[in-house]
Amino acid sequence: MNMPCIKALFFSLLFTCSLKVLGQSNFVGTGETGFTLKHRVSKKYSMAFLIRNRYMLYKDRNFEYDNRQLHFIHFSTYNFNYTHSLSLGLDYRNQELFEIGVNEFRITEQFNYIKQKLGVRYGHRVRAEQRFIENQTFYRQRYRFAVDFPVNGEKLDIGEAYLIFSTEALWSVSKTLKPFFEQRLTSQIGWQLLESLKLQIGLDYRLEAFNIASIHNLFVLTSAILKI
Repeated sequence: MNMPCIKALFFSLLFTCSLKVLGQSNFVGTGETGFTLKHRVSKKYSMAFLIRNRYMLYKDRNFEYDNRQLHFIHFSTYNFNYTHSLSLGLDYRNQELFEIGVNEFRITEQFNYIKQKLGVRYGHRVRAEQRFIENQTFYRQRYRFAVDFPVNGEKLDIGEAYLIFSTEALWSVSKTLKPFFEQRLTSQIGWQLLESLKLQIGLDYRLEAFNIASIHNLFVLTSAILKI
């Protein structure tokens, strides 16, 4: 399958999912804006700081804007080489500020494998998360497969655009609740504005708890990534 076919396939799939869930009574539309600050401390060690704001856009067949939560995230990454890395992440989620829920603290262990061929990067990411919410602990396992590539040519130059497609499966368990599963499909376009700055926008379709009572959630994603 050539590159134009791959692009068309992913866009068509996400667009079809978006149209389908709009007609569902259990559909939710959510926005998420993020800013990421990255710094390579040495050849082997790098770290990232992220701030994300999540807000409601559509619920119960009505459009609305309602702030939901703030995330403050840190990741430390050890790079064995270009293709293999291990990361440890800490995530604090605040919902009490908006009086809609309780706060959460999360620990994430991550393994990342990247392979590049003819300008296309293929990424495999495995995560294990421990989510601490009040007196409960949730254990979530995640696997993501992602593909990204420049829109023009095999090398991304300053001022050019790139595309990212990914699919991710999630499984959550706890002592008090039945295990539940989630599937995510994401499509984004980004721009390399400067050597150190990228901007990205896209859509993220999530089929949540589909083994219990399916919830269709479509995220509108906007983000900026700055390297210092």
